[in-house]
Amino acid sequence: MKSEDFQGFGFLHRLCLTCGLTAGLAIIGGASPGAGQSLQSAQDVLAQQEAHSQTSAFTTTVAYVVQFYPLWFTYNQSLGATRNRLVGPDRISPAYQTVVAVNVDTLYASTFLDLTAQPVILTIPATAATYSVLTLDPYGDIFDSGIKEPQVPQTTELIYALIGPGFIGTLPAGVTPIAMPLNFMSLLFRVDKFSSTGENQITQAEMLRASLLMQTLSDYLTNPSGGTTLIVPEIPSFAVPYKTTADELIARDPITFLKQLQTAVASSNTPPLSPFEQALSNRFNSLFGNGDFGGRAKKSQFSDGAQAAHDLILDRYLTHTDRTNWIHFTNIGDWGDHVIERSSITEFIQYGNGISTAAYYQTFSDDRGRPLDGSNPHGYVLKFPKGELPEAERFWSITAYTPESIELVDNPANKYVVASYTPGLQFNADGSLSVYLARQLPAAVPMANWLPIPPRAFNIMLRVYGPEGKVAEDRYVPPGIQKR
Repeated sequence: MKSEDFQGFGFLHRLCLTCGLTAGLAIIGGASPGAGQSLQSAQDVLAQQEAHSQTSAFTTTVAYVVQFYPLWFTYNQSLGATRNRLVGPDRISPAYQTVVAVNVDTLYASTFLDLTAQPVILTIPATAATYSVLTLDPYGDIFDSGIKEPQVPQTTELIYALIGPGFIGTLPAGVTPIAMPLNFMSLLFRVDKFSSTGENQITQAEMLRASLLMQTLSDYLTNPSGGTTLIVPEIPSFAVPYKTTADELIARDPITFLKQLQTAVASSNTPPLSPFEQALSNRFNSLFGNGDFGGRAKKSQFSDGAQAAHDLILDRYLTHTDRTNWIHFTNIGDWGDHVIERSSITEFIQYGNGISTAAYYQTFSDDRGRPLDGSNPHGYVLKFPKGELPEAERFWSITAYTPESIELVDNPANKYVVASYTPGLQFNADGSLSVYLARQLPAAVPMANWLPIPPRAFNIMLRVYGPEGKVAEDRYVPPGIQKR
């Protein structure tokens, strides 16, 4: 069970403390306090400890966690998962916790690929629905597979062979080969429920998801029509709270978390390590062993290091704000050496799209920097001036989430989004658009313009699928959320 303290006060308390921790790491490394803000990579962390050998276990642990943090998630999520076949939930509700910040804009189908033995054949039927495909390595780095969003309608069937490194063999005629960089990757379909003009396409979306085929090459040769998408119950299949599990382990039992991360790093799922990654892994293993070490001080260094790394990860995300207190990253899936940001995205928007497909803006504060809190019955308003809605080829949407877990907000109306496609959305007389964030529908506010929030801390995410104009040019700043 998650405690209210962990979800509410504890979260805001850490939000206030993480800047101080970053400065503390700089002091440990002999730099000025402000230098900690420049930490981007595990190399940066290690460079600050060279003159301070007594902090070796602590700083090595910080570097190890920020470098490999995403692997804890993808390794554990892959355990027992169906491989080489697309799977999707029968519904999306607040019970969905497997991936943070899930939305109800699209229908999901995803899989963990294992291309070790043979290629996997993906068949996408002709369709009138709009969809996107995301291919990721275990760290969340995006691979441009060449499976592009089609012109709508897509009038022909598309058949791809996803081929791992080292495959030697032949493919059937009519199959387009795609050379994947790794044997172990994840692949996700998102199928839009509404068209860019607001037309309800749920029926077409469901038909496409159900008609997607994925199976190994040998199975395809036996039955080209096999491997239909598995639609499974949301509970229990997608109800495991990986984010809160990681958060609570690091807070309460960091040694166990480090043992689990160590297992993930050593897994066959993990991409081949670079020379730096291998040296870092060896260094951590030599200090940590299997987690059984003597001396309370050393154990404290490992525990403190894991918690310091986690605070760095939170801090990098939560302080990455613009002038109206929205958090926005343009390098999702393409971080270079910025592995702290890579881990931050895993924590808050795991399996996020790259900026060419979708832009994400998230805020935990109102326009004056005060934490969003639904205890005020009047709630908030997010007002877009005329001409200042985010430009989107597909859609924009606004979703409310709970703190810590970043889950959908449970509410009697079962209403989880206000979007460009929302039927009945009403604009103000001056051409502006107001979205009302409140526990209950405010008086005289159209149902379409209302987004339910919880009677406690919450956060808001604005998504823009198919960024255009200022969004695509990284010049768009959403208006601040105002307290009513």
